[in-house]
Amino acid sequence: MAKVNPGEFVRQVRTESSKVVWPTWADTVRTAIMVLIMTTILGLFFLAIDSMFNGIVGWLLSLA
Repeated sequence: MAKVNPGEFVRQVRTESSKVVWPTWADTVRTAIMVLIMTTILGLFFLAIDSMFNGIVGWLLSLA
């Protein structure tokens, strides 16, 4: 990789950072809400699975 002087590096950084497209506020809020909904659904799912396994293990231990 070729070495670049600091001035050229700063110019390249500015050029590349101008290509970045930032999400709008509405997109950010929509994504945050989707993440909260999905984590809640997954949390409830794993709670149900864990409770089911807890019941099965408790039942198996009561047989012994």
